Amino acid sequence: MQNIFLAGSSRGVGREIAKLLVENDPPSVNLTVLLRNPTYAAELEALGASVLFGDALSSTSLESAMLQGNAIDVVITTMGGLPSDRNERADCEGNKNLVDVAVKAGVKKFILVSSIGSGNSVVALAPQVLQTLGAILKEKEKAEQHLVASGLIYTIIRPGGLKSEAATGNALLTEDPKVAGIIHRADVAKLVCDCLNSDKANNKVFSAIDRNMLFKQVEFESFDL
Repeated sequence: MQNIFLAGSSRGVGREIAKLLVENDPPSVNLTVLLRNPTYAAELEALGASVLFGDALSSTSLESAMLQGNAIDVVITTMGGLPSDRNERADCEGNKNLVDVAVKAGVKKFILVSSIGSGNSVVALAPQVLQTLGAILKEKEKAEQHLVASGLIYTIIRPGGLKSEAATGNALLTEDPKVAGIIHRADVAKLVCDCLNSDKANNKVFSAIDRNMLFKQVEFESFDL
């Protein structure tokens, strides 16, 4: 079984990914999740995940968590959030630390959940949206660039606007950076899990959208995993 290390599982897309990874009986992967706060530990353990405690903003703490136990095959991260007391954001510094330790750990693949509006997909968002989210998107872009430069096999998935509702099954990936729209968190999680064992997704950057919830109708090609 694959050993999967998931950061950002306390809520949102990360929690949906954790649910999907352990839904088989018996599970098809060994899932380890990184938590800084013990509040969600019991819930994740009840799902079938192993919990390790550590702070992604501390490379020493992260190494202590990741370099123990079984070798890690795949790292998945959905980390984000408000700046810390040190004015660092998990979007950037936390994910960069995670990439660096993944290199040391010999991880085979790294999947980063970022956001439409990062990198070349900045063209997909309206100016008023960029005025509000521009600083956050720049931090996410730095993490993306760090991952691409790391030498790891990577997949970067940039979802559009997120909603916490049941999966629609209409989500798709595209390499077209001009597309934007809404997508449900459960659908993003399914796309992430689909990329786990797809060599076609290796070293690719995708936008993730729901075909029925585009901000505007544009012609684009979906990516077939």
